[in-house]
Amino acid sequence: MHSRKRRWLQIGMGIGLFLAGSVAGSVLTQKVSAVNRFGQPKTVIHVVAYKFRAATSQNDQDQAINGIRDMAGKIPGIKNIWLKTGRNQIRDFDGVFAIEFTSPEAAADYAESPKHEVWAKKWEALRENSLSFQATNP
Repeated sequence: MHSRKRRWLQIGMGIGLFLAGSVAGSVLTQKVSAVNRFGQPKTVIHVVAYKFRAATSQNDQDQAINGIRDMAGKIPGIKNIWLKTGRNQIRDFDGVFAIEFTSPEAAADYAESPKHEVWAKKWEALRENSLSFQATNP
């Protein structure tokens, strides 16, 4: 009789241990999943790598980059800007800036905006070269 009770106790403990392990694994998996969560926003990121002409003064460079901040405050649909280059792997280029637009339509409106055209004329006179990219999600 004692051996049957002992056997059932062992089976019960095994089932309990299995269930405890399942619960613990589920909780840990949820925590790991939370760390890896990401979104795919519908915004548009416009990234520009640039190289100034050799004769462009530091003051002119600063004014050109600060002009992006001025535009951001005046053109609807600009959500965020990044003006400080953190890392630039394009050899011989001076820096990178980025503009985030609320939608593809806002990015198109920016490109055709008279305020952008005024800034772009000044920008083109100061830069030797630039490469621009846009990224978004479907």
